[in-house]
Amino acid sequence: MCGISGWLAFDRDLTKEQATVDAMTGTMAYRGPDAGGTWVDRHVALGHRRLAVIDIEGGTQPMRVDTPNGPVAITYSGEVYNFTELREELRRHGHRFRTASDTEVVLRGYLQWGEALADRLNGMYAFAIWDSRNEKLVMIRDRMGIKPFYFHPTADGVLFGSEPKAILAHPMFKRVIEADGLFELLSVCKTPGHAIWSDMREVRPGSLVVVDRAGLRERTYWKLTTQEHTDDRDTTVTKIRELLEDIVRRQLVADVPQCVLLSGGLDSSSITALSARELAAHGEKVRSFSVDFVGLADNFRPDNMRATPDSPFVHDVADHVGSLHEDIVLPHTALTDPDARRAVLAAKDFPSGLADVDVSLYMLFKAIREHSTVALSGETADELFGGYPWFQDPVAQRAGIFPWMVPVLSEWSKANALGLLNPDLIAMSDLGTYVKDRYSEAVAGVEPLPGEDVQERRMRVMSHLHLTRFLQVLLDRKDRISMAVGLEVRVPYCDHRLVEYVYNTPWAMKSFDGREKSLLRAAAGDLLPRSVVERLKSPYPSTQDPGYAGGLQQMGKQLLSEPDHPIFQLVTRASLDKMVKLDPAKMPDAIREQLDRMMDIATWLEMYQPEIRMS
Repeated sequence: MCGISGWLAFDRDLTKEQATVDAMTGTMAYRGPDAGGTWVDRHVALGHRRLAVIDIEGGTQPMRVDTPNGPVAITYSGEVYNFTELREELRRHGHRFRTASDTEVVLRGYLQWGEALADRLNGMYAFAIWDSRNEKLVMIRDRMGIKPFYFHPTADGVLFGSEPKAILAHPMFKRVIEADGLFELLSVCKTPGHAIWSDMREVRPGSLVVVDRAGLRERTYWKLTTQEHTDDRDTTVTKIRELLEDIVRRQLVADVPQCVLLSGGLDSSSITALSARELAAHGEKVRSFSVDFVGLADNFRPDNMRATPDSPFVHDVADHVGSLHEDIVLPHTALTDPDARRAVLAAKDFPSGLADVDVSLYMLFKAIREHSTVALSGETADELFGGYPWFQDPVAQRAGIFPWMVPVLSEWSKANALGLLNPDLIAMSDLGTYVKDRYSEAVAGVEPLPGEDVQERRMRVMSHLHLTRFLQVLLDRKDRISMAVGLEVRVPYCDHRLVEYVYNTPWAMKSFDGREKSLLRAAAGDLLPRSVVERLKSPYPSTQDPGYAGGLQQMGKQLLSEPDHPIFQLVTRASLDKMVKLDPAKMPDAIREQLDRMMDIATWLEMYQPEIRMS
């Protein structure tokens, strides 16, 4: 998997800047616990931290090929799942390989096809290639944005890294958050290209950035496009099954121990069952892991999002497919552990408001890493097949805003009414307008199909928004938290072939049985126990233990004892004082979520010490 970093400076001699390059690369040591290295030339420096997954001995980076006109070097993160076919094609073009790694395939693919290499790759990747033959740096990110990639344009080049922290480690970068960055933090909205920090950007999903002496240029090589779907329902279901089987087969290639993440829902259970079949053909058993909380089975309370606990369904699947299963059961004290919270925020570089879920995911991944280096996940099926409840809600479909943002804006209004936010912040901000503007931009990027009726157009927009906006929040969270413990998580439902195909199926076909994810249920249901096929959608679990709310209150009391804490630039002391005095057993979920987010933001402010500019 790995972490990458780099610095291009046409007006400097970077051979004298080794300490800075090492510092940038060192910030991502946990992304690559197996090895690290740098390659420095006069005007460019490439850094790499390696998590060895394929060709353990031969895949050392940065990797270089010397040509008659100068070296071409790469620092690469991710996996290319069609590297075997590409290697054979390159051999036919006369290329000779020194390693069995996919890194060398990507590097030699660039030598053969140049920037058009991006069109040939199937996988998750973020990499930078320095081509000394014409003095240019080429940065390429995978189509769906599975792997993170950030950059900061400078007067004479660029800084880049897998994560913002690599750029933040450079002495020339100023830690400033402006209004739009703060809005991104406060909303569940991740705008493509936006990096929260002022003067820092993302390489957009499906895009490449080229930097040379003429400046910086961006180009999109892939995006969701609208095509007429001509297959009937039976053919569509068969095609989806064939794609899933091929995707899982490709993503089970690794030279290290693997497993699957199993929640007992349709998405992860389908991946588990397909993995079990593939591995059984080679005489192996699939290993599976799930997360649970102490006392949840006995004290579970259904709510609007979760009708049932995961555990019974997890065990139904594990028994059905014969997986080697382990439950990771967490006490509430693990979720309020300040060291775990700080580790999560250090991994993510900013607080995204999913505090207890983020910490439990971190603890789950940490436990899995003791046994496996690679895990397959069911992430993205909801966005792709229409799994969220608001897909079926006419109000959400017509809201004129990101459908998942309706409750967020409601909570923002409640927070204002309760006096949570600093009055100065309220006066200078307008989160609602910001989110609506981002929504309008997103909708403008959706291509209608000629002759499409109003409802089909509306549902195409819903699907597009989830795949290009909401999914980015989840993929970033998954990557950062898994890589914080050196675990590579693969996402089969993000394969661009499957995404292109399912995106263009009519909504009537996606919901043909009157339920969510009809096509996935039809494509993989025969592999699963009936209980899982019939189960209602349930998101990643959250603890219901009042001890967790009590732990948050203790953290809040500590903040109140610090009169100059920067959190009080954003929220009022009086509102926090009210929250810590509530009965934790009776604390409304909305209040707990606000308190949780406040603790995350407070911890992040302590760790990163940003300058916040609202004007």
